[in-house]
Amino acid sequence: MADASPLLSAFPITPMDGRGAVDVAAVERLAARLATAGVGQIGLLGSTGSQPYLPRGLRREIVAATVAAARGVPVAVGVGAPALAEVLDNIRDAAGAGAAAALLAPQTYQPLREDEVFTLYRIAAAEGGLPVILYNNPGTTKVTFSPALIARIAALPGVVAVKMPPRPDPAAEIAALGAVLPPGVVLGYSGDAMIAGALRAGAGAWFSVLAGLFPDPCLAMSRAAGAGDRAGLAALDARLAPVWRVFSDLTSYRAIHAAAGIAGFGHCAPPLPVLPLEGAERKAVEMALKEAELLA
Repeated sequence: MADASPLLSAFPITPMDGRGAVDVAAVERLAARLATAGVGQIGLLGSTGSQPYLPRGLRREIVAATVAAARGVPVAVGVGAPALAEVLDNIRDAAGAGAAAALLAPQTYQPLREDEVFTLYRIAAAEGGLPVILYNNPGTTKVTFSPALIARIAALPGVVAVKMPPRPDPAAEIAALGAVLPPGVVLGYSGDAMIAGALRAGAGAWFSVLAGLFPDPCLAMSRAAGAGDRAGLAALDARLAPVWRVFSDLTSYRAIHAAAGIAGFGHCAPPLPVLPLEGAERKAVEMALKEAELLA
């Protein structure tokens, strides 16, 4: 019987110091850890991976190192940029390094109209050379996708998935979008703290921050959802609730960088001007990891 579990796309951080010096060996260790765990996809250089902060050449190096260490696990790469020409360069670089898909979030200085967002995806899907995942992240991009725009973009040849932002109860949205998305286009959700509702409602993928560092409990949640084990899913969600709280209180971006350092993955600071968590805030992350049984 085919596995009915939602795809788990694990989004690792990019290990670096605050000045942007990347630890490529640590990048490789994280990718190998995810491959060994059995995640369905690695979501490289997403928001969690600090993609907008990294220069083009360094992004190419990170993608190549991750693909080599991932041992066949598909790698989807963040390719967003303010200018279309740079988006196409990023997609082609990712394809040349062996990536399986492009994670495209609109990044903009001038506010974009719906037709402009559509044009971005139309050209990227037609000319970039990789399957495209619509990356809907209004919290950082300030671009809001209407259901009609999502359906319009998803109908483009080459668009293979839609990554939606967190929703406390997305059942109605999943049903509505599922009715208009073309066959084969996967509808998935981010937002670890609210993901249980999306998994219960039949989301086809989970784009997870926590899975980029601690994949095992996230895989267990995905498998429980696929098996229709609501009690098991709820129990795992409750176990991870301390982590969801620090993600909410401190932002998942800052908290997962602190968690990586606490868990022994080396120097894992976000790029300046974002400051690493210190003192009581870092201690709160450590306590959450212990309460969720994520530290040995």
